[in-house]
Amino acid sequence: MHWHSLSIEETLKRLDVQLNSGLSTKEVKKRQETFGLNRIEEKKGKSLLRKFLEQFADFMIIILMFAAIISFAVSYFDGEPDFVDPIIILLIIVLNATLGVLQETRAEKALEALKKMSAPTAHVLRDGKVKVVDSADLVPGDLILLETGYFVPADGRLITAVNLKVEEASLTGESHPVDKVANIQLAPDTNLGDRCNLVMATSTVTYGRGLAVVTGTGMNTQVGHIAKLIMEDDTPMTPLQKRLEKTGKILGTAALIICIFIFLLGLLKNLPIFDMFMTSVSLAVAAIPEGLPAIVTIMLSLGVQRMAKKNAVIRKLPAVETLGSATVICSDKTGTLTQNVMTVTEICSLNGAENPKSEFGNFLLSHAALCNDAILQVDKKNVSATGEPTEKALILAAYQAGANKLSLDKNHPRIGEIPFDSERKLMTTVHTSSDHSYRSITKGAFDFLINRCTHIYLNGTQIPFTQKEKQRINSINNSMTARALRVIAVAYKNVTKSDVKKITNDLENGLTFIGLIGMIDPPREEVKAAVHLCKQAGIKPVMITGDHILTAEAIAKELGILTNPSQAITGDQLSRMTDEELTKVIPRYSVFARVSPEHKVRIVKAFQSRGEVVAMTGDGVNDAPALKTADIGCAMGITGTDVAKSAADMILTDDNFATIVSAVKEGRGIYDNIKKAVHFLLSSNIGEILTIFVAILLGLPTPLVAVQLLWVNLVTDSLPAISLGVEPAAADIMRKKPVSPEKGMFADGLAFRIIVEGIMIGSLALVAFVIGYHSYDMQSLINNISSQEITNNMSATYIPWVGRTMSFAVLSLSQLFHSFNMRSEHSLSEVGLFGNRKLVYSFLICGFLQIAVISFAPLASIFQVVPLNLRQWAIVLLLSMSPIVIVELQKNFNRRFHS
Repeated sequence: MHWHSLSIEETLKRLDVQLNSGLSTKEVKKRQETFGLNRIEEKKGKSLLRKFLEQFADFMIIILMFAAIISFAVSYFDGEPDFVDPIIILLIIVLNATLGVLQETRAEKALEALKKMSAPTAHVLRDGKVKVVDSADLVPGDLILLETGYFVPADGRLITAVNLKVEEASLTGESHPVDKVANIQLAPDTNLGDRCNLVMATSTVTYGRGLAVVTGTGMNTQVGHIAKLIMEDDTPMTPLQKRLEKTGKILGTAALIICIFIFLLGLLKNLPIFDMFMTSVSLAVAAIPEGLPAIVTIMLSLGVQRMAKKNAVIRKLPAVETLGSATVICSDKTGTLTQNVMTVTEICSLNGAENPKSEFGNFLLSHAALCNDAILQVDKKNVSATGEPTEKALILAAYQAGANKLSLDKNHPRIGEIPFDSERKLMTTVHTSSDHSYRSITKGAFDFLINRCTHIYLNGTQIPFTQKEKQRINSINNSMTARALRVIAVAYKNVTKSDVKKITNDLENGLTFIGLIGMIDPPREEVKAAVHLCKQAGIKPVMITGDHILTAEAIAKELGILTNPSQAITGDQLSRMTDEELTKVIPRYSVFARVSPEHKVRIVKAFQSRGEVVAMTGDGVNDAPALKTADIGCAMGITGTDVAKSAADMILTDDNFATIVSAVKEGRGIYDNIKKAVHFLLSSNIGEILTIFVAILLGLPTPLVAVQLLWVNLVTDSLPAISLGVEPAAADIMRKKPVSPEKGMFADGLAFRIIVEGIMIGSLALVAFVIGYHSYDMQSLINNISSQEITNNMSATYIPWVGRTMSFAVLSLSQLFHSFNMRSEHSLSEVGLFGNRKLVYSFLICGFLQIAVISFAPLASIFQVVPLNLRQWAIVLLLSMSPIVIVELQKNFNRRFHS
């Protein structure tokens, strides 16, 4: 229903309510049964069990579960059951699922915040009496009273409005309170922000009073409609989630193929079937980096901690990397790009712009401060004001110019007034002085004031306000409004005691025009540099606002977002476009003005449909659906509503748009570090696969068993991989284009390097196995084991243990050395071998643990290894250090080849 297009009489008739008595208690109960309570519905959340079970849908996890089942079966039917391997695999799976559940958040909290925003009580006319009721009990047809400071409890059509102004910034994006008019009918397609005869739930009355009939409650309000959008829109997968999912499927598929191939190969060679099952499980474990999900989570958590210190709080871990991939940042204007504080930026006389601290500036602003209902608050630390935003701006500007309203009011007390009226667009106050003189001061809209003036104040004197002067001052006013300034005109009139005995509208005629005061919600000082850096980083900054297009264009031009007026478009123009048309033309635009919450969601989706990764910043209720729809939503922590914060992925605790730039840099650095970790883990895992695969092809015993592979993947791989996550971002990272979401994680030759380095690590481990297997006889083995063990086992069983132990040691230690190669594409001589202290500590810890499991007898029996002598350790160390030398030679070759 287009309530704004109906007359007051027709509205009351359709809602079946009497203006003089309101609804009866009986009728209210009847309507509550029809319409329900005035509350926001909740989206039914998932149970903890369902969240936990959903974690097992990941392809990589399914393969691991399959491997665990096979391992259990093999161990069960073996002569001496050993469940160490399958238990470790299951522990990994449960750990990953637990971490996933802990990250679950979203729409339920946003909807809870919407409920909290509802007004707790409402003043309503029922049964012919004014009653205070719970806002949840309101129904369509209720007559609600509105006064200054009241929270609007439901959507309604105004019946009366006396100087009524309502703050709707969090719903419409309007930067200042909106004048409300009751006795007016508007076109059905009037924009939400221009429906001046309506009031909306969760807005606030800042001035005046009124009476409205409730037209919508609960989910049928504008804020309820936003709640529906939040419930309907699913949060998209982040680029990192997409890439890791794709990586998991590739690795899992590869593991299955290799397992099946090896199993069939073993059958052809008439090898024991259970042995081949165990070998297949070992290969599955080797192919899949079990620790990768946990490692990525830890790396993201470390990034979150660093970002929190820079005023960016992450609510969902993958959002860190997503921000680094952002190609478009859609930002709300009010409170995000601007300060959300009306500020006087210019004052003008007939001579043009004047210094606020000049004699004229003091005269003009003193009069504006006297004709003012805002309250100035001065203490030792700061100066502030309470009241209507425009009036607050005036008294603060006056204070800065040396005109203290507290002193002015004391020296020139107010003895009468004509309140502001939305039809007159003027406010008049009458003051007296110690010399018993009287003066009336009038301020308001320029167009309404200028024709009431007969004189103009110029250079300290009054001169006739001729047509020439009027044309001149009108030109100045046009220049100010063209720059999106909100202009207030001020005039005065010296009167006698008899003139003020009865305050009439005659006080507003025969005035002396003083000057013009221009104000605007100014841009944040740091935003311009942030916008420039965004463009330099290949990110398109976009302004989306409910404010007027002239204001939006002026702010966007000043910040560098807008370079041509043709880059701006209004919500009305968007409404006339289909989704397909909008998707086609959206790259042309950088400013979207007078938009509704639905428009914001459409804009975000249009960019996304073109393959863009969209970040959306905002602070209002009207931003919540777009914040949730965007790839990453960034809410303001100070001025942001609870709804916006709950719908967002990241909260900027200092409300500073520039913080998002450092967050982007951090996100890009984290993605680079994740790539380094994936590079390191996969090259290591390929080395493990090749070690086993080639050994079986050559007819050798299995060089590694499952428990050894799990140890390498979860211990000696994990700490170095996590340490790579604290590498600082490259100096030129914000001069690079964002990583395309369509670009695979293995692009730019990474896949080739992983394979080559995997071959290198696998070859070194296999060489160690062959040396240990062929070079050490029974006597050398006897020197390292007990006679009882020999008695219980055949010597043939022990011969590969030395080779297996050396292979296990080289595989683990060579990966530790190789982790230093991952720090940079440049030579270690440039970045420094010990530049990352955490990586050095990880190397020492993991090296010690690796030596311990080989040298400490109880651990050695679990890991099926034997102690090594000095000569064997020397071979192990020499082979393990080789990756540093080999990769350094490769980097040096690449540098010379590309230079």
